[in-house]
Amino acid sequence: MSVTGTTHDTVAAAGRSLDGATDAVVDWVVAAQERPLPPEVEHHVRRLLVDYMAAVIPGAATDVARGVAAHVGTTYGATGRAATAIGLGRVSAPGAAFLNGTSAHSLEVDDGYTPGSVHPSSVCFPAVLAAAEARGSDTTTTVRALAVALEAVSRLAAAGHPATWRNHFHNTPLAGVVGATCGVAVLHGLDADRLHDALGVAASHAGGLFAFLGKDAEVKRIHPGKAARDAIVSVELAEAGVTGPRPILETPHGYVDAFADGGFDAGVLLDGLGERWVVLDSYVKPYPSCRHLHGPIDAVRALRAAHGVAAPDVARVDVATYTVASHHAGTRVEALLDAQMSIPFAVATALVHDEVGLTEFGRDARRDPGVLDLVDRVHVRADRQADADYPTLRTAVVTLTCHDGRELTERVPLPYGEPGNPVSDEEMTAKLVRLAAPVIGRDAATALAEQLWTFASLDVVARTDEYCRGVA
Repeated sequence: MSVTGTTHDTVAAAGRSLDGATDAVVDWVVAAQERPLPPEVEHHVRRLLVDYMAAVIPGAATDVARGVAAHVGTTYGATGRAATAIGLGRVSAPGAAFLNGTSAHSLEVDDGYTPGSVHPSSVCFPAVLAAAEARGSDTTTTVRALAVALEAVSRLAAAGHPATWRNHFHNTPLAGVVGATCGVAVLHGLDADRLHDALGVAASHAGGLFAFLGKDAEVKRIHPGKAARDAIVSVELAEAGVTGPRPILETPHGYVDAFADGGFDAGVLLDGLGERWVVLDSYVKPYPSCRHLHGPIDAVRALRAAHGVAAPDVARVDVATYTVASHHAGTRVEALLDAQMSIPFAVATALVHDEVGLTEFGRDARRDPGVLDLVDRVHVRADRQADADYPTLRTAVVTLTCHDGRELTERVPLPYGEPGNPVSDEEMTAKLVRLAAPVIGRDAATALAEQLWTFASLDVVARTDEYCRGVA
């Protein structure tokens, strides 16, 4: 039987041919090695660095991160050039990336990019920072590499979404390993030939199934860590002479064929590449849960504030949202991950507590009879207009039906933290202090925030580890 790949001049969803796409990405990455960043992009990378550490520090104390740390400690010893695994100490760069990426994603507080339904920072920062430490890179080159990685992940994920999601893949490790490889390649100064090989190797690492949803499967937490680790490995293998298929995006049986066949928009990947930085449109999370839950949470909190309504007043809650989000409708929340993926739990929590933080997702909160009773009265459905707006908007319409007959409705087109509804730099610092203080103390968290905004030296990564291990 003959097996052939897709002819890619017909693949691009918006009409642009995919032919030459890999070459265009490679040329951009190679040129970016020497090209200064726009000031607004450089500042945004620092914003995301603060947010990344706000996720890593508490995440490193979770059970899944401790499990990965035990594995990393016995398998990825520091031989030769080492990097910092936060909460563990010095290990090899791939090992540090694996643990730090897992920690960054362990509490669902990491930033993301809506058009790609992806978390770029939890892959890119672990990969690039670990590789930069191991190579002794300066911070200027490191920030440049971070920007390239973040941009590549964001564009690649958005170009394939939602086709990749319909094919059951988690975009964060899928696009993440390929995009982060671009950033690590900047640090290594790869030429076009070796970069083609690195991307070909990275695409064979790409994956990450969406089967975790509703199944208390903590493997989701390690997806970014695995991708970050494999990005470093892909570059190192290419430097060692291991070859990869090329051009990996458009070749038969390549990235697009495997993950997004028939639904890949080459224009999203390539239009304005190097001129318009889409990473500036990334969002920051105010709540420790899947981003699909944030619109409904914002709507409930707005209704509470406007009408003084509380949980005892509510007989029924209806949530209309886009299809991708509507699948997050589970009502079994014994496990933290399942609660963080559940719109009914998030909505009930917002109604009962108004606050929606780590405490409200804790074990006792997940067993609260008042919350659980309300969870069963939350009904989630897909909405045609919300689907038409997605992923440009993440629309959620929440209707509260009260016992006294009132129907109260709130529509949230963009949840808090999106570029159109942004978090300020001061609020970014406050988030870091709020999440890190229980682990390292408020004074240390405040001092660390200042050091991260400045990012004068990569020593700040090791200092963060020392704070976490109590040896600073």
